[in-house]
Amino acid sequence: MNEELFATSKDGFKHFPVLYREILEYLTFAGPCRIIDGTLGCGGHSSLILKANPQAELLGIDRDGDALERAGENLKFAEKRVKLARGNFSELAVFAEEIGWDSVDAILLDVGISSPQIDDSKRGFALRLDGPLDMRMDKRSQLTASRILNYRNEVELARIFYEYGEEHRSRRLARAIVERREEKPFERTLEFAEFCESVLGKSRPGKLPTPTKCFQALRIAVNDELGELRQALSEAVPLLKKGGRIAVISFHSLEDRIVKEFFREQAASCICPPGMPLCICDHPAQVKILTRRLIKAQADEIEFNRRAASAKLRIAEKL
Repeated sequence: MNEELFATSKDGFKHFPVLYREILEYLTFAGPCRIIDGTLGCGGHSSLILKANPQAELLGIDRDGDALERAGENLKFAEKRVKLARGNFSELAVFAEEIGWDSVDAILLDVGISSPQIDDSKRGFALRLDGPLDMRMDKRSQLTASRILNYRNEVELARIFYEYGEEHRSRRLARAIVERREEKPFERTLEFAEFCESVLGKSRPGKLPTPTKCFQALRIAVNDELGELRQALSEAVPLLKKGGRIAVISFHSLEDRIVKEFFREQAASCICPPGMPLCICDHPAQVKILTRRLIKAQADEIEFNRRAASAKLRIAEKL
């Protein structure tokens, strides 16, 4: 695998876009076309698409100001064909309208957290790097992981860890958090990771570290990731041209389930309740699902980039 394909920013972060071959296969069009990358990150996928098609135009969206800056550097070679917008990908239709786009050929959503965010201890995403319990993708937001831990009530904390982390011992953890914060507030990542292990126990060899689900749950809550994804999907399909494609890369079952169910609903030609003798919904199918089977990274990509191992890709085409 050729490292020269991928981006390195001036602050030293290397970015290896996951499932890059598959994204190029499905989202590279011949001739002039418009692409929206709703989760631009460092611009890795977008860079490859723009290089593959010199006539492609791109709208890149990200709520992380640091990511937009890195992407701007990495996409300088095509800056006349690129528009950047800071905000949530749930607003992609608004951003498209602002630049005069009423339809697009492709939309890419690479959902989740980027490598530079994980590797920067000051952002507070990593459970093995000591930093503030922040986890904001948009630093302009007031809500942080520490605020959730120190101020949400026990019932709400249990819900967050159960729904967003799929942690079945969420009530035990929530109760322990409320008791502990009366003595000392939660402020640091390593501190909270160690606390999770003290309450829930350490994971068995070969399993994910115990705090992984807890950190995932907090991150999703801080950034409203699942709500943003649902809204972005509903905004995306009406914006696609006939034959246009939407590709979504997710990294855990919660996100993938939302995408799978949304595509299935949009591909259905009838959404009447089960048992209806006749169809009365008059609901035409909006998309054709191109990935009946989930696409995952190939072995050589995982060997090169371990973070690709959990990536899941689904693609649909507008009818």
